[in-house]
Amino acid sequence: MPKTQTIVIRGDQIRFIHNDDLANALSTQGPQETKRASHVEPTANGKWIADLSPVWGPVLGPFDRRDAALAAEVTWLQKNNTPIPA
Repeated sequence: MPKTQTIVIRGDQIRFIHNDDLANALSTQGPQETKRASHVEPTANGKWIADLSPVWGPVLGPFDRRDAALAAEVTWLQKNNTPIPA
């Protein structure tokens, strides 16, 4: 199943959750700036969290697996229109 990608266009800004292929395709549109929207990190007890504080979001988790934390991160970012990090 193909992955979907949300692209937010506001004025002269194009925002999306980083994807190498999409970033390469859009590289012809001018200079790019990449900012971290979250941190997916392990906890002291071997779980995983997605800390969305760079975009004034919550800390999601803990999750048993890193891929679950990454999926929750993407879902939150998409539901919140891919906010711009501080």
